[in-house]
Amino acid sequence: MFTGIIEETGIVKEFSRHSSGAKLKVECHSILNNTKNGDSIAVNGCCQTVIETGSDYFLADVSEETLNITNFKNLKNGVPVNLERALTPASRIGGHIVQGHIDCTGKVLRIEKLTDFYNLTFEIPESQARYVVKKGSIAINGISLTVAEINNNIFKTAIIPHTFNNTTLSSCKIGDIVNIETDILGRYIEKFLSPVNNNNTLNEDFLKENGFI
Repeated sequence: MFTGIIEETGIVKEFSRHSSGAKLKVECHSILNNTKNGDSIAVNGCCQTVIETGSDYFLADVSEETLNITNFKNLKNGVPVNLERALTPASRIGGHIVQGHIDCTGKVLRIEKLTDFYNLTFEIPESQARYVVKKGSIAINGISLTVAEINNNIFKTAIIPHTFNNTTLSSCKIGDIVNIETDILGRYIEKFLSPVNNNNTLNEDFLKENGFI
């Protein structure tokens, strides 16, 4: 489990495809503090298991499923990636609950600079648009962001200078493909309200009574 608050940007030192997936080697520094084999690190929002560490890198095995769903298929040596270690029980949740399980990829449509702030507009598959709501949370390449506007499957996020300057957003270009994880709360609500869920006790009346809608 993660929060979407990026701790460090690393650099891809090696990305080698093989018959059943890929090996990913990332150069980094502070993220390695107290990191050991078997720990989870979110790379551009995608949860990866550390299989080896060195003084300035960690290594992970990337599954074929991850390659199919995420933008990892486009990774190249030398590109920056967002890094976050998994939550500990004492960690502050500064963003929102991020699982590190990517739902889909999206495309950067527009980058608008407003003095020090930025507006970024993204397009996602129509099948995922129902999980994105105005003022709701979404993770873009592992970064916890708030949806400022949404129109069908196109949404805009407002980026503060700190987030822009300390993540890979600063190197984004129009047309780039990014990893998207929608808010897990929306999926749970959808499941509870589904008519096929016969044991469901959470319904529209319950949500109204408790001030959710």
